[in-house]
Amino acid sequence: MSTLESVIWHVLGYSAIPFIILTGFLAVAVVCIWILSLWKDKEV
Repeated sequence: MSTLESVIWHVLGYSAIPFIILTGFLAVAVVCIWILSLWKDKEV
């Protein structure tokens, strides 16, 4: 692998890390909100 290819793969890898973390955080938040909405009092 050339130096250029190595740099490209490192940049792609490190730029994907925040995307993966934020996507996971949003998925957990959506699931938690959905579960809480199932348990809320329906009479209000």
